[in-house]
Amino acid sequence: MKNIEDYVYLEPKLYADVIKNREPLFSNRFSSANVSGIDSIVLYATGSSANAAFAAAPFMSHVLHMPVQVEEPSFAANYGLFTNRHTLYIAISQGGHSYSTIHVVEELQKKGHLVYVLTSDPTSPISNIGQNILDMGMPIEEMPYVSAGYSVTILDLMLISLELQSTKETTFDIDKYVNRINHVIEEMPAAIKRASNWVNQQIPRLNEASRVIFIGYGAGYGVAREGETKITETVRITAQGKELEEYMHGPYLGLHQDDDIFFIEPQGRLQKRAVLLKNFLSEHVKSIQAIYSSFSPEASVNDLMLELDTDELLTSLFLTTPIHLLAYRWSQLKGHDLTVSAYPDFDKITGSKI
Repeated sequence: MKNIEDYVYLEPKLYADVIKNREPLFSNRFSSANVSGIDSIVLYATGSSANAAFAAAPFMSHVLHMPVQVEEPSFAANYGLFTNRHTLYIAISQGGHSYSTIHVVEELQKKGHLVYVLTSDPTSPISNIGQNILDMGMPIEEMPYVSAGYSVTILDLMLISLELQSTKETTFDIDKYVNRINHVIEEMPAAIKRASNWVNQQIPRLNEASRVIFIGYGAGYGVAREGETKITETVRITAQGKELEEYMHGPYLGLHQDDDIFFIEPQGRLQKRAVLLKNFLSEHVKSIQAIYSSFSPEASVNDLMLELDTDELLTSLFLTTPIHLLAYRWSQLKGHDLTVSAYPDFDKITGSKI
């Protein structure tokens, strides 16, 4: 069975395969008639799929010039399914077994709404009930704690937004963004190597950590959320993933001197705000690191510069690389066998996965 680290090193190839096959995957799936009049998008997802949706949403909104929201499917289906005929609905379930995502798809279809389902398993329960299935373009991930599936979901959503833009009668330069994505793919092996070296330096110090906090903004917010998810799942310690301003409005009051804080830095429009928060935290917390998408003159000796210069909205395609490597290697240092469920009776009792 491939592990999380194996999938990290496979990501450039998986990305390249999706780009190569983007026409059969997504072209002609959104007819002008189907998406005519659409003025907003809602993405339904949980767990890593939701993190990926948050990571892709800024790019999607920028390309389509419309609001792109990420919603919790269980809350929406049970308490807030106030639908709009001018909204495009996309449900994401990488493995296709999420009960709550399946439920919201069923409810939307009952109301006669056009809803697309993005999944990697065409034989899964969600594929069996969904009327409009979008293939993620990658094999089903063997590791139960998904990493490549999270990353490919981000790329898929970006390409879907470009495909939706192509249905409009505009002069929008789609090839420009495809070329930028290809540039990211070409540079990723070098970025992964830098991430790997940085993780090796961090692991000995982190092994005694009891709480980790990831802070991000823009495209980095979904990355911070994925940091919370993966460290919690694999290392099994307390982890949090916060949006920059969200953290500054209350959660900072609960910080501890021994917290390990990681800033996810896409080096975008809120970078100056992030610097202000770092300056404050440095007076109260021993350990603060930043993961920069590109070179930064502000980087300290413990920071990571991935040195991949691109549009801030595309940085989510690679900023999670060090976090996934960190989660895997740290979990192995803790002695956790990730192929064996920590609580094998969970799904049997709760029905979280069908």
